[in-house]
Amino acid sequence: MSLKFSPVDVFEARHNAPGADAQAAMLRTIGVDSIEQLIAETVPPAIRLKKPLDLPAALSERAFLAKFKQIAGQNQVFKSYIGLGYNDTTMPPVIQRNILENPGWYTAYTPYQAEIAQGRLEALINYQTVVIDLTGLEIANASLLDEGTAAAEAMHMLHSQTKKKGANQYFVSEQVLPQTIDLLRTRATPVGIELVVGDHRQIDLSNEGFFGAMVQYPAADGEVFDYKDFIAQAQKNNVFVVMAADLLALTLLTSPGELGADVCVGNSQRFGVPMGYGGPHAGFFSCREQFKRVIPGRLIGQSIDAAGNKAYRMALQTREQHIRREKATSNICTAQVLLSVLAGMFTVYHGPQRLKQFATNTHLLAQTLEAGLKKLGVEQTNTSYFDTLNLRLESAEMQQALQKEAEAAGINFRYFEDVRVGISLNQNTELHDVANILDVFAKVLGKEADQLAEEIEAAELHVPSNLVRTSEYLTHPVFNTHHAEHEILRYMKQLENKDLSLAHSMIALGSCTMKLNATAEMIPVTWPEIGGLHPFAPREQAKGYEQIFSDLQAWLCEVTGFDAVSLQPNSGAQGEYAGLLAIRGYHEANGDHHRNVALIPSSAHGTNPASAVMAGMQVVVVKSTEDGNIDVADLKAQADKHAANLSCLMVTYPSTHGVYEETIIDICNLIHEHGGRVYMDGANMNAQVGLTSPATIGADVCHLNLHKTFCIPHGGGGPGVGPIGVVADLAPYLPGHAVVPVEGRTNGSVSAAPWGSASILPISYAYISMMGGDGLQRATEIAILNANYIKARLEEHYPVLYTGSHGRCAHEMILDCRHFKKAGIEVEDIAKRLMDYNFHAPTVSFPVAGTLMIEPTESESKAELDRFCDAMISIRKEIAEVESGKADAKDNVLKHAPHTAAAVLVHEWTRPYSREQAVYPMEYVRANKFWPSVARIDSAYGDRNLICSCTPMEEYADQQEELVQADKGPSY
Repeated sequence: MSLKFSPVDVFEARHNAPGADAQAAMLRTIGVDSIEQLIAETVPPAIRLKKPLDLPAALSERAFLAKFKQIAGQNQVFKSYIGLGYNDTTMPPVIQRNILENPGWYTAYTPYQAEIAQGRLEALINYQTVVIDLTGLEIANASLLDEGTAAAEAMHMLHSQTKKKGANQYFVSEQVLPQTIDLLRTRATPVGIELVVGDHRQIDLSNEGFFGAMVQYPAADGEVFDYKDFIAQAQKNNVFVVMAADLLALTLLTSPGELGADVCVGNSQRFGVPMGYGGPHAGFFSCREQFKRVIPGRLIGQSIDAAGNKAYRMALQTREQHIRREKATSNICTAQVLLSVLAGMFTVYHGPQRLKQFATNTHLLAQTLEAGLKKLGVEQTNTSYFDTLNLRLESAEMQQALQKEAEAAGINFRYFEDVRVGISLNQNTELHDVANILDVFAKVLGKEADQLAEEIEAAELHVPSNLVRTSEYLTHPVFNTHHAEHEILRYMKQLENKDLSLAHSMIALGSCTMKLNATAEMIPVTWPEIGGLHPFAPREQAKGYEQIFSDLQAWLCEVTGFDAVSLQPNSGAQGEYAGLLAIRGYHEANGDHHRNVALIPSSAHGTNPASAVMAGMQVVVVKSTEDGNIDVADLKAQADKHAANLSCLMVTYPSTHGVYEETIIDICNLIHEHGGRVYMDGANMNAQVGLTSPATIGADVCHLNLHKTFCIPHGGGGPGVGPIGVVADLAPYLPGHAVVPVEGRTNGSVSAAPWGSASILPISYAYISMMGGDGLQRATEIAILNANYIKARLEEHYPVLYTGSHGRCAHEMILDCRHFKKAGIEVEDIAKRLMDYNFHAPTVSFPVAGTLMIEPTESESKAELDRFCDAMISIRKEIAEVESGKADAKDNVLKHAPHTAAAVLVHEWTRPYSREQAVYPMEYVRANKFWPSVARIDSAYGDRNLICSCTPMEEYADQQEELVQADKGPSY
């Protein structure tokens, strides 16, 4: 018997699901002899890469984890007391294991199909309630990307809402976090807002030019200011006020809402989320109820289902970019859902008493530190503070000596240019940490620090009496019940069981790319060497991160064909915006300030026009042809018409319709001939990797959705990373950063942290490392194979709306369901019925209303693809019964979908179809039934009766009759 050695631990074979036999069978169904033939008939030869990707050889999971441990080991995890919105904290292990490391939570999709997302929706309602209660305002969203972008969104929202004609000045206190001021400058300039930065104690807000003002609470240097008079002056002059606040401090301090603020923003990082060298963290945003129709981001609301039971869903979706297009006031189309869930669950677990004790301990330790420093002769200048001391040293030499001594002891402080030092304590600080800090100062001063008492004495809060919080918060039972580990564990599991994720079945969402998030890719995220670094720590302490950034940028340049990449944008929408700012910066550097027209195809993602408007551009829509391609004749006409002012074309490739447009090179050349640049939306980059590239087709800039093509999990709607690649002459206009400057870049930042959501970059790093260039190309090929296999199986039953010249689709396709309307069946009915088959619906009504957009990804096996196709064919037969009159047009299995256990476990079944057909429509469902926890949700009802915080069940029952009789007007 001859034995042959062959590697077994090959990651690609686990990621690219269909094996050789399955691939052969699928190719036969499609009607081609090989994958090579399929690709040749799908991807235009003119745009094919001439050579394979030059990337390092693929590593096994074991080899990668060993190598990455060495890379991460180069990072030095110091005790960081830098503050500035980032603080050390501890994620409870029960939450880490059961949410952050649990694919039932991190592989779920954005809760557009609310009936199978009730768990994460409840978790987000909890988060919104935390923010509402602590900030003292009436309404909060389900998170934003970080504190800086939340502040920018507040500025834009208030600018759109002011009634003061011509008012375009926005005052920002110089004590706002420096990274926030930097980001505000970036966002203000393109839309004509003038930022006025100064001392809030001296500014005169009676100037009619002011529409809004922003202050920090506590301030950037730690001072807790009483803003009562400032807010009164603003209100007198019809100036909106934004307060950036610290959630932990608000357990002790009077809330911004009680002080009169209109909006409150901030970062929930210190509620159990590691610093992660800058992210991801959930920014928060709360405001007065008058802004509920314009609040940016996603808002979770309470409604009722078809049975009259309470149910949650995403509220007021008419504000979304794909609906409002260029009229949208924000390009934010996502939320930091996973991080919001973590912060919210941290609060559920600890409750108001423990949270307040965290804050109390932190403050008392700061007082203890102040007393010790005073004995050493160090001047502390903050008259009121929560957790941060502001120290004035005698000289620059002393500051340098202090930094050297502190870093030798593994400690980071904040160092000011004027020889001050900032020390921000946190809920992980203990008495021995205070002793260590005092020892560092004592050594520098040549003195002996006093021995600290073993117990800290009680003391009063070190703020003015009117700023001591007296109002209650977090009174809902959910925050006062689950404090034992068994209780929180069962609560999290109860919520998890209500959500369908990739742990249950494929989620074939067109344009959204629900790939396998391999466990090996996820493991490093929770390592302390990755999570424990402050984003403003000295860069020599982050050598491991430096290598990760450098390698990842080089690999993404190879994949895209571009010359430079910025990793800073922390979502696809921010990547779009950063890319457009690079184009804007290029034109302005050439003196072409008038070039502000962005040509955008009618089929583009809704964030495209919203981002263009935010970048100060005028949107001109380009028509699409009947086959879904860009209308080249109309494009040429628009390019000619706007030649003098043309800034760019925004194009998605393959197209949003799932087709490789064969005219793409000519399209790019046309724009260049008219002096414009080409921005390529990278949403469909997973159909390009290894086969073509943005640079090859002629694009100048492209954002990459790492949470799509490069396997960062969606996390129920976030986090994401949206880095951008550019050609050489656009590289100088990539994002910079005020706190951690980037060499050669003078532009402002687009994210609060210099490298955005740095701590999840290891996921994409792992994916590329373990796939290698050949594996990445095969992933693209199999994604195309899987999509065309589904097309071949379903096109007899559902019309496929768009295909290429050879009848092939790209990695996704659109099924046309509009003709079912004649029988009274809507595309939504199909989406809801799929839940009864254990599936999440594909993308509904985008980019064409009344359609389903399907994208299977390379991570799904032939067996899973067949299961999905069988379900879709079965549903088509159910539709046919309605069409033929066999099933009633209104009382049928589609209109009542999804079916809950409660709906079928009734004594008397009165529906014209069987219970078995309702819940076990195919045999495979019996073995592993996923039960929707609520029936079909009444979205319009929820919009009319907006409730976006926790409501006790008994209160809800009391309100039920009143709400049923509520306003029956049109939904918003």
